[in-house]
Amino acid sequence: MLTLSPKAPFLYKPQNPNPKTQHYKPQTNGIYCKSELQSERGLEFETGETFFRHESAKGRDLGVLAASLYNQSKGKLRVLDALCGCGIRSLRYLMEAKADFVLANDANDEHRRVILDNLKRVDRGFGDERKWVVTHLDANRLLSECYLQKDFFDLIDIDSFGSDISLFLRSAMNTLSFDGLLYVTSTDGHSSGGHHPDHTLAAYGAYVRPMPFSNEVGLRMLIGGAVREASVLGYYITPLFSYYSYHGPVFRVMLRVNRGKLLENRHYGFITYCNKCGDSQEFSWAELGQISCSCNGSHDPSSLIISGPLWIGPLHSAAYISEMINLAEEWGWIGNGAETDLEKLLKQMLDESDPRLKSGYIKMDEMASRAKINSPPLRTMMSAMQKEGYATSRSHIALNAIKTDCPMSECIRIAKELQGVNSFAV
Repeated sequence: MLTLSPKAPFLYKPQNPNPKTQHYKPQTNGIYCKSELQSERGLEFETGETFFRHESAKGRDLGVLAASLYNQSKGKLRVLDALCGCGIRSLRYLMEAKADFVLANDANDEHRRVILDNLKRVDRGFGDERKWVVTHLDANRLLSECYLQKDFFDLIDIDSFGSDISLFLRSAMNTLSFDGLLYVTSTDGHSSGGHHPDHTLAAYGAYVRPMPFSNEVGLRMLIGGAVREASVLGYYITPLFSYYSYHGPVFRVMLRVNRGKLLENRHYGFITYCNKCGDSQEFSWAELGQISCSCNGSHDPSSLIISGPLWIGPLHSAAYISEMINLAEEWGWIGNGAETDLEKLLKQMLDESDPRLKSGYIKMDEMASRAKINSPPLRTMMSAMQKEGYATSRSHIALNAIKTDCPMSECIRIAKELQGVNSFAV
């Protein structure tokens, strides 16, 4: 059996037991950089021929902030980077989050030199003081070996391709410490768009159909799949933040995993969208068979689209995002006068944490098209909605869209009144 803990000799010698898995390179819009020296947050590293995206830096920033907060609160941090690529995430967990130990794994042993060269920026140490180890195993095999050896980790980062994350969820949860963090990824925008409902049913246990807010559905599908796997193991999860980026696309979610059952399927249900009126709603399992829309479209089955089961709770924890903002300010990443992309993202996530906001978002273009008017400015529209008692937030997922608890029909009325148009006119 392999011994992976820094508390015992590391016996693994790089090998290639599964060439098909190890040398697989997904065909995406990403870049395979060749021996270029890169820099991120002041850390220099090589990419070799690994798959690397500059655009994913914000996702790495978020992961490091979460890891550091865990270290500060628990006084310890052991990280398993299951699909480490060139090792930049592992390096940042060591350097910035001050991880006690990082296990950096990439199935392709051809990347070993690049990973070692990058991690050598941190003294590896010896014996019980070892700071990092590099392995080249199939991720599920590695996770299973760690679980069997009772070698648990406080944060497991799985930056996977497509819907592959569904293959790792159960073994990753088994390998987490209690109250540990699981940082998961999907890049399957085609499925979240409702184009492969049979695939999403197999991978995430959710039958997903096309909806105007499909990228948010992608995040809720990912969280929902984790909810299902956690429930089987007797755990429950809490999303700390959920991040969508259009490049890829990339869906990243940080989950806190605890022992215990999700009470009464709370926040795990179904989302509907009515093609006739444009409204979206949430329904629990107990409401199955009673799903309808209040508009006339409820009598036309083809007008009501249902997807689920999905996560229908908040995408972020407001308290946790506030802690991330404070730490980012302390580190000088944000709050220097000029609003950075990271600062804008964190503030939007904080606004999106309002529990009154329902699933989905309203695209201003769709609202204007239904109202047959020009779209009012986003801020003007949000201000008018707030004056009428509705909760609103900009969406970090879609540029010209509003998250709100306001029905589409009310949005149309408010927009028309802003432009002095009779809301009862046809």
